[in-house]
Amino acid sequence: MNTIVVAQLQRQFQDYIVSLYQQGFLDNQFSELRKLQDEGTPDFVAEVVSLFFDDCSKLINTMSISLERPDNVDFKQVDSGVHQLKGSSSSVGARRVKNVCISFKECCDVQNREGCLRCLQQVDYEYKMLKTKLQDLFNLEKQILQAGGTIPQVDIN
Repeated sequence: MNTIVVAQLQRQFQDYIVSLYQQGFLDNQFSELRKLQDEGTPDFVAEVVSLFFDDCSKLINTMSISLERPDNVDFKQVDSGVHQLKGSSSSVGARRVKNVCISFKECCDVQNREGCLRCLQQVDYEYKMLKTKLQDLFNLEKQILQAGGTIPQVDIN
């Protein structure tokens, strides 16, 4: 084990995860999720987040189809998708996705199709950004472990 390399990777990991919180991508729920991961379940967070991203993709696609028809939008179906997305984003700590869902729900409530379309684009953008950033974070974790190190605990508060 090269302790200098491990220390550099650990520092990079700490700085990166702190930046994700500072930029509003993540909230404390992500920290709580990380606490559930241990040696017996080393990929727990990555697996939960992967399921979240799969759900996001499906929900965004379904809502997109629902919003395609300008004269016949099923706002109840869109609202249901937004509700699911908001709940799942809250449970994994995806703060920016959750926040867009709040605005999205408001647009659904007043049946504002244009507002819903804008929110759909924004939620799609935020989900894809978060996915890329968390993939980078998980890759850093793998590098640390492959170098013989341990994943540092990061206190965000």
